[in-house]
Amino acid sequence: MKRIISKTNAIVLAAALLGSVFIYGVVSNGSEYAPMGYNLQMDFAGEEVPTYMADVQERLDKEMITNMNYHTNTTLVIKRANKVFPVIEPILAKYAIPDDFKYLAVIESSLVNAVSPAGARGVWQFMPLTAKEKGMEVSDQVDERYHLVKATEAACKYFLSAKEKFGSWTLVAASYNGGIGGIKSKMEEQQVDSYYDLLLTEETSRYVFRILALKEIMKNADNYGFSIPKEALYYPIATKKIVVDSTLTNLAQFAKSQGVNYKILKLHNPWLRDKMLLNTTGKKYEIEIPITGYTNK
Repeated sequence: MKRIISKTNAIVLAAALLGSVFIYGVVSNGSEYAPMGYNLQMDFAGEEVPTYMADVQERLDKEMITNMNYHTNTTLVIKRANKVFPVIEPILAKYAIPDDFKYLAVIESSLVNAVSPAGARGVWQFMPLTAKEKGMEVSDQVDERYHLVKATEAACKYFLSAKEKFGSWTLVAASYNGGIGGIKSKMEEQQVDSYYDLLLTEETSRYVFRILALKEIMKNADNYGFSIPKEALYYPIATKKIVVDSTLTNLAQFAKSQGVNYKILKLHNPWLRDKMLLNTTGKKYEIEIPITGYTNK
C-alpha cells in the first residue's frame, strides 16, 4: 500500500489479516507502509482474546487505531501512569486482582479525578450510592471517591464480588461498565457465556477492547510512536501523613502550619472538598503533606 507522507511524521496503523492482528507502521525514511513484525496474541488478565473472530478483529482494530491517533490523551495517560500506577498496582496485588485492571482505570478517567455527566467521580468513576456501599465517605466536605487508595480498594472489592458471579475476569471488566445484573441478563437472554459472544450496547461492547488497546499501546509505547523520555514522565511525589481526629476550621491555615499552601494541600488531598474539615465524631483522617516537589532546594 502506497501513500505519500512527510518524512517527519510517524504514525502507526492496525490491520486485521487472515485471522490475526498485525501492526503496520510507516518506514521513517520512505513513504511505504511496512510490517513491523508483530502478530498480536492478546489476552486480558490471562484470558485469551479470540482474534480469529471477524468482529473481534474489527472491534480491536478500531480501538487500536483510535487510541494510536488520539495523540494528546494517549501521551498524557502514559505520562500520568508513571505517577499513578505505583499507587494502584500494589493494591491490585494485595487483593489478588490481575494487574491488567489498572488499564480499566485508564479508560474510565484517563487517570485523573474526572467527573461524568451522570455524577460518577474520581479515577475509578464511582457513583455516590455505589461508593457508600463500598465503604467510602461521600459528603459535601469529604468525598473519598477522590482518594486514590480508598477508591482503588473499593474497585477491588467490586472486582472480587463480580468474579464470584462470572468466573471470568473479562466479564468482570465488562460488568464495571454494563453492571453485574445487566451482563448476566444479556448472557441468559442470548444463551452465551463469553463477553466476545455477547451483543451489547455500543459503550459496553467497546469497553474491553478499549482496555486491550490502551494496555498494548502503553506497554509498548515506543512501537506506536509514543517515545516519551523518562524525564518527561510525571513522577510520584514523596509525602508524609498527618493524622487528624478533630475539626480543622481553616484548611488554608492548616496547610501553612504544615509548610505548604492551600493549593498544594488540595492537590495531594482532593478528597477534601471544602475549606474546612468538620469532624465531630473523632474519625481519623490521614492527610498527605508533600516533602518534595515544590522547592528548588
